[in-house]
Amino acid sequence: MEKQASKKTPKEITIKPEVRFGKPTVANTRVAVADILNLLKAGYTVNDIPNQYPSVTSNATIAAIEYAANILGKEEILAISQ
Repeated sequence: MEKQASKKTPKEITIKPEVRFGKPTVANTRVAVADILNLLKAGYTVNDIPNQYPSVTSNATIAAIEYAANILGKEEILAISQ
């Protein structure tokens, strides 16, 4: 069963429990959003990533970045009282 995480999730990103243990991946691939972020961290550019993963387009790479930014934008910080 394929689903998108939310209405704001780009169509290029899907979550399937049977693929990568339910991690967000580029649609129709096993390439996780985290894999793309790690390549960017290592110095790859958006245009370099399709060379590393031919099934991932530059547009899908941008969608993965947008997805990650959206998730992090919803992050909450909770104060712990002592």
